[in-house]
Amino acid sequence: MLDTLFIDVILPLPVPNFFTYRVPNELNDDVIIGQRVIVPFGRGGKLYTALVKAKHHTPPKDYQAKYLYVILDNHPIVNEKQLKHWDWIADYYLAYPGDIFNAAIPGALKLSSETKFVINRNTEFNVDDLTDNEYQVHEALTIREVLTLSDVAEILSVKNIHQIIKSLIEKNIIIVVEEINEKYKPKVVQFIRLTPFADNEDNLPSIFDDLSRAKKQLAALMSFVQLSNRYQQITYEVPKLNLQKKANVSSSVINQLVEKNIFEIYDVVVNRLDDYGKEVEDVKSLNEHQTKAYNEIKASFKQHDTTLLHGVTGSGKTEIYIQLIKETIKEGKQVLYLLPEIALTTQLIVRLQKVFGDTVGVYHSKFNENERVEVWNEVLNFNLSANKENKRFQIIMGARSAMFLPYNNLGLIVIDEEHENTFKQFDPSPRYNARDASIVLAKLHKAKVLLGSATPAIETYWNAKENKYGLVELNYRHGKVLLPEILCADIKEATRKKQMKSHFSPLLIENMEEAFKNKEQVILFQNRRGYAPYMICEDCGNVPECNNCDVSLTYYKYTHQLKCHYCGISKNMPSKCLACGSSRISLKGFGTEQIEEELALFFPKIRITRMDADSTKSKNAYQKIINDFEEHQIDVLVGTQMVTKGLDFNNVSLVGILNADNMLKFPDFRAFERAYQMMSQVSGRAGRTKRGKVIIQTYEPYHPIIRQVMDSNYLEMFTDEMQQRKKFNYPPYCRLISFTLKHKDQNKLNIGADEFTNTLKKKFGTRVLGPEYPAVSRVKNYYQKKVLIKIERKISVTKARDLILEVKHHFEAFSNYKSVRISIDVDPY
Repeated sequence: MLDTLFIDVILPLPVPNFFTYRVPNELNDDVIIGQRVIVPFGRGGKLYTALVKAKHHTPPKDYQAKYLYVILDNHPIVNEKQLKHWDWIADYYLAYPGDIFNAAIPGALKLSSETKFVINRNTEFNVDDLTDNEYQVHEALTIREVLTLSDVAEILSVKNIHQIIKSLIEKNIIIVVEEINEKYKPKVVQFIRLTPFADNEDNLPSIFDDLSRAKKQLAALMSFVQLSNRYQQITYEVPKLNLQKKANVSSSVINQLVEKNIFEIYDVVVNRLDDYGKEVEDVKSLNEHQTKAYNEIKASFKQHDTTLLHGVTGSGKTEIYIQLIKETIKEGKQVLYLLPEIALTTQLIVRLQKVFGDTVGVYHSKFNENERVEVWNEVLNFNLSANKENKRFQIIMGARSAMFLPYNNLGLIVIDEEHENTFKQFDPSPRYNARDASIVLAKLHKAKVLLGSATPAIETYWNAKENKYGLVELNYRHGKVLLPEILCADIKEATRKKQMKSHFSPLLIENMEEAFKNKEQVILFQNRRGYAPYMICEDCGNVPECNNCDVSLTYYKYTHQLKCHYCGISKNMPSKCLACGSSRISLKGFGTEQIEEELALFFPKIRITRMDADSTKSKNAYQKIINDFEEHQIDVLVGTQMVTKGLDFNNVSLVGILNADNMLKFPDFRAFERAYQMMSQVSGRAGRTKRGKVIIQTYEPYHPIIRQVMDSNYLEMFTDEMQQRKKFNYPPYCRLISFTLKHKDQNKLNIGADEFTNTLKKKFGTRVLGPEYPAVSRVKNYYQKKVLIKIERKISVTKARDLILEVKHHFEAFSNYKSVRISIDVDPY
């Protein structure tokens, strides 16, 4: 007799535990850990794609195990190392396994069922017993046979239809059916070939005779001969669209040739991911300083799994990465190259493809779901192949989500611009830091990690100084180019003397004129998008705010609308104050849209483009802007922090930082560190081939951070920050765990937040701070309060985690607080 087999699965739902299912006996030999299976879950038996986490023979104690429905894969789509990595993320970041499943697996690989309804033919009933709405649903089903929930809602013009459906089910009038929807669809392209009849040259005279009066059909046939290279040694397949374009004919002309038994159409499943299709180049040789750094990294890897490369901007860190990548793929191992910004992948992919060709793949959130599945499958196929040399997508470049791909044999992880906060996922859960999680991933693969930055994160540099990481310094720019000359424009003084031209100081205007005269390019940095951050009434002081969030609305001149950056709601710009009716309303502050407009007034012949979250929404928007700037089709690039992150442009001679004070005044313990990093990074875009200039506009020209940026003195900034953090007990001297409590009712939130905090204080004492309202206290109609715990580094993380989960479960057990949402963020920075 066969032992009953059970599986523990990860469901794509925010539930804390794994769920156990029974395996039908006939599938016992087919189940493998890491496969996708379809399982029912919940009262209605809704079907979900789950992932097999474990196999065993122990039935669950507290519930009756349901049977799994079907196994979706022949091979696992997730490997053992990935599952261990997911366990660490769930454990460290206090996240549910289902949250990690959702973050890691492309949406198109997660099938779910759609609830549908059909008439129960075995039930007899009296129509008079039905309500009007129930009768309407029944009548619709007799005509259409199958209805979905959305169909019923549309027929009845009612949003809340669940009571109606429930009543019909209880009366046995309708039956619920769950139908699985396949989301991933391979890309199919139609190709053309000759039929056996047309392929026989004996039939050519009759074919040409038949087409002598059909000139377009004849043109299509002749174009096919050219495109297919028919009478040469090497022939080619001919896509239908290419043939239509070449012959300048419509689809109907091709179809007529099909009807005449000359052409036949066949489908081919093709890859959505473009091939490189060019000759690869040799790796560039390193200069003296790069070679020294490269050798030091190799030596460091013998003692440390993780090494920090602290190299000034423009020092040629990427060329060192390429050398290390080349060595790793020669060993048949995979490489993960993590970048903080999608814009960076656009430029760097070109550099890497020139050397590695199709060995390089890209993965990020701008890809659609089907493209993500194809990258996933390429990485998976590398794992399944016995021959791992020169494999497609052996190198993966991408933003933080690329960390979740199914690597089986990682040899190297490069984390470029490791200091960037975009490696941190804030919402939704799991709220992980891809830099830290990648270091753990590397340990599972026994791989090496190289962290690269001109301005390392304080905790990273501290780890290197503490000998936890290796440290390699690269202090010389490539090509012996000097670091840019950084000048400070005192806009307080310039405003007093009435020398400012809108938001531009005389120093900045003068240097821009010189750059344009020399046909050089300029980057202007302003870390605010939109036209103006807010609008104010000059009479009553009213500022239009979002109806859903406690935040002012940003004005966009292009659409003439006020928009909320938190919930996305937009309103038409009012012509008068909505409070007092005054027409004296004015705009305050400035964003990238205003800079772009006003710069065009001062320099009407200059080509200006904006690069921010609003101008780069489409998939290829980054690539187009960067390509145009590289090809000198743009003279001035106005941007937010996107322009600060590692982009490399040879002709940029001037960078302008329009308002440094915004960064310095931000209410965050990392404000000075981030301001230094951002200003230093954007300064590094200037003068890659000859010494450039940077103009920093500020009201506080003698601020310590401004002076440290001007002197390129990272070490002084690091020393000052460490003193402050030690004094006030902030990382790296402690760990931070943040709690956000949310509710639509402010009173319930206040009561719940006080109760939760008091319970935490019983466990953690004075380490607990709060609860307090954050700067924006209401988002999407949810009021929110923050609670913070500072935990000493010597305290066991496991013990702290267990206490936190105990408090959370205790709090959620009270019926009064069940509606209060709690999100936990470990290392919330």
